[in-house]
Amino acid sequence: MPGRATVPAGIPGWAAEDHAAAFAVWKLTAPDAAPVADARRFFETAFVAEPRPCRCTGYYEPELSGRPAPDARFRHPLYAPPADLPPDCPWFSRAEIVEGDLLAGREIVWLDSAIEGFLAQVQGSVRVRMDDGTVLRLGYAGKNGHPYRSIGQELIRRGEVSQDAMSADAIRDWCAAHADQVPDLLSTNPSFVFFRPLELPETLGPLGASGVPLTPLRSLAADPEHIAPGTPVWVQSGAQQALFIAQDTGSAIKGPGRIDLFCGSGAAAGRMASGLNAKGTIHVLHPRVA
Repeated sequence: MPGRATVPAGIPGWAAEDHAAAFAVWKLTAPDAAPVADARRFFETAFVAEPRPCRCTGYYEPELSGRPAPDARFRHPLYAPPADLPPDCPWFSRAEIVEGDLLAGREIVWLDSAIEGFLAQVQGSVRVRMDDGTVLRLGYAGKNGHPYRSIGQELIRRGEVSQDAMSADAIRDWCAAHADQVPDLLSTNPSFVFFRPLELPETLGPLGASGVPLTPLRSLAADPEHIAPGTPVWVQSGAQQALFIAQDTGSAIKGPGRIDLFCGSGAAAGRMASGLNAKGTIHVLHPRVA
């Protein structure tokens, strides 16, 4: 089995890892698996490891304020998919959707910030806290089929923000200082994401592409063509050194070593996710073939 070997028990951090916690997350995508007495031994004997170079970033579930109907402040909606969304070809671009008001009547909730609504689309899930204190959980319900383009890279291209200074907060600051230019900036990304309400308790993370709630700093997004859903992945990148489970995907997460770590929900998780962007090494754990 070229490029694969027994899970290396001597890799830095492996011996100190909480393998039982990783096993509990892995079992969410393998519900028929039997319980084990020794989770570390399970991963070392049931899998073989394939090392790969990686680029590691982070994502999170924003928490925003919202209202069920628009007013002078809350006037930026998140939408359900259109009834005529084609399954196998692109629908209208972001600019066309906005200019033609093509999603009128599909509004789920109204936010007070266009850029925060846009960033919620990038993350693919959001918690919206309403005036009465209830929390509306929204999850990914599809997209318009156009490729994703980074507005951060667009600001760098325009010379508005330097590469070294780029972050989600830098984008927010630029938008606050150039409110009249925000619609034009957002329209440079033709991709548009739709949402659906989720019946999830506040204690659980958002649903990933595998259909299970994501676990902070245990779940990751990967390209399913290169890392199968449910695969354990040992991550060594920057300060991150832990066993994650592939339970999600992302339109910008493509290639054999491209991973996105789920950091949790809320502002602190957002700051952590924004600070993750490093190269490193992953060990992809493939089931051992007898």
